[in-house]
Amino acid sequence: MEKLKIGIVGCGGIANAKHMPSLKNLNNVEMVAFCDIVEERAVKAAKEYGTADAKVYTDYKKLLEDKSIDVVHVCTPNRSHSFITVDALEAGKHVMCEKPMAINSAEAKKMLDAAKRTGKKLTIGYQTRQRDDSQYLKKEAEDGTFGDIYFAKATAIRRRGVPTWGVFLNEYEQGGGPLIDIGTHALDLTLWITNNYKPKYCVGTTYHKLNNQTNQGNGWGNWDPNKFTVEDSAFGFVVMENGATIILESSWALNTLETREAVTSFSGTLAGADMYDGVRINGIRNNSQYTLKPTLNPAGAAFFEGVGATDMSTLEAAQWIDSIINDHDPCVLPEQAYVVTQILEGIYESAKSGDIYRFDNK
Repeated sequence: MEKLKIGIVGCGGIANAKHMPSLKNLNNVEMVAFCDIVEERAVKAAKEYGTADAKVYTDYKKLLEDKSIDVVHVCTPNRSHSFITVDALEAGKHVMCEKPMAINSAEAKKMLDAAKRTGKKLTIGYQTRQRDDSQYLKKEAEDGTFGDIYFAKATAIRRRGVPTWGVFLNEYEQGGGPLIDIGTHALDLTLWITNNYKPKYCVGTTYHKLNNQTNQGNGWGNWDPNKFTVEDSAFGFVVMENGATIILESSWALNTLETREAVTSFSGTLAGADMYDGVRINGIRNNSQYTLKPTLNPAGAAFFEGVGATDMSTLEAAQWIDSIINDHDPCVLPEQAYVVTQILEGIYESAKSGDIYRFDNK
């Protein structure tokens, strides 16, 4: 089978850390075009990951003119996700867009509409769904292990893990801070496992408490307080149409020892589960409390990770490409990512207004 030809738009951190290395692991694709507003980055990416005749661009629209390109990966700052994705879909390309889907629900809706209009596939980069613990709990939920899930917590908390590179601290480019950056992973995971995509209302709070501190102890070195224009923490209380409650916790910098990132916990009528120490499922059996902790690492021998062990980013890329080749839905549907964006927006809007944000007719 002829390999799918892929164009990369945005050759910065996430492209180099996830997208390009993962695609390089696949034998059914080839990266033939690279675009970045900083030409040197695109040149470097082409040399490391591209075909011998890979092309380099500084204008993504020029890349989209290449009719031989089948798939585009959008790896740019959040603000440009929507219009680049829409243009790529209109140009006849399938699109993998890095998370979050967009900076707000209106922009995300444009992407969703373009995918429906063009008939091209669109997915969003929520690779945490591919982790072993995520896959295991999803299967248990589908099997009915937990019954009616009515309470959940989506958690992405760092003690001091503020990203100091790129445009992470720039509210205009990113649309927000830890909520839209890492909280989005935890929320996506929670909605996906519990299969609940109908929010009713939410209350949100955001904090700029530590931005201006100079005694920082940050894992990636000191940040510039003058450039830290996004929140350092954000929290949300979301009520779904079926009455279920989701608490969302996100922070890049918080004085706490309870640090967990991109995890979920939930409680149902038959059992509950969390990801706090591997996977733990709790419930009642034979009138007694039980805790089940499945072994997800099948290794059993030193220096061996088990048959078929693959990193989640490569698994994400593989299922995405397979969805195109064999024409089936990718793991992350754009309709699902759209709801994630709606909820993130609702939390931000509630924090600004100090009032409840309702999702009715939105």
